[in-house]
Amino acid sequence: MAGRIRFGAVLLALLPATCLTGCASIASSAAAGLAGNLSAAILEQDDPELVREATPAYLVLIDSFARDSSDPEVLGAAAELYAAYGTLFVDDADRSRRLTDRALTYGRRAVCAADETGCELQRLDFDAYSSAIAGLRKRSGDALFSYSLGTLAWIQAHSADFQALAELPKVELALLRAGELTGPERQGDIYKYLGVLNSLRPPALGGDPGKGKAYFERAIELTEGRDLSVKVEYARGYARLVYDRELHDQLLNEVLTADVQQPGLTLFNRMAQAEAKGLLASADDYF
Repeated sequence: MAGRIRFGAVLLALLPATCLTGCASIASSAAAGLAGNLSAAILEQDDPELVREATPAYLVLIDSFARDSSDPEVLGAAAELYAAYGTLFVDDADRSRRLTDRALTYGRRAVCAADETGCELQRLDFDAYSSAIAGLRKRSGDALFSYSLGTLAWIQAHSADFQALAELPKVELALLRAGELTGPERQGDIYKYLGVLNSLRPPALGGDPGKGKAYFERAIELTEGRDLSVKVEYARGYARLVYDRELHDQLLNEVLTADVQQPGLTLFNRMAQAEAKGLLASADDYF
């Protein structure tokens, strides 16, 4: 997708009400294109502070498209943007919870809009949830990924709540199914998040660092090392969990010497370098 905003799409949203019925399908397509382009433009930025300051206006704009939408692409883009902003750019805990609540809501709406089997997932016990996830069709793949990302962001913002942490096995199941249903462009992110999920807890508390390591390695392979956030999460999640200082420093030094300018990854790569510096600075105290 092009990394610029199609202003014509904004104008479509402002057409007189008499056009709304006849233009419904066009407006829906334009909204989806605008939502996707907004996300792409943000990901191409190399100035995180600019994104921090500008994104709230984008969120309000996407809200206007997603409010009454049944388009899973629009709803999925809203879920992903709220998830990213609520976890990466907001320091206030209460505000982060509110923003990720919206990410979760949009993610649920996206997967429901893509396939009615995905409706009411939050009300299902684990067995029924597993059956529903397994029954989703291929067209639901991107929406399921957006739902997973929105849920992960919500869990991170509500990490003090045991009930939120109890949702982790469901998220892992959703990500694995999304990996089966989506194309190659999603696989690197899916394996990265699977690595994070399996490195959140030590084995005594249900974690599986070995599996997390394998997922991180696969994510690096799939992204050809261009997504620097994978190595940062690998160092922070796995290397610190198992106290592997050599691997920890190797990964982070690779991040610091890498080129951040990568299509669709520039923003997160720039932020990954900043995080890598912080993790290396605190390594002596940690190890």
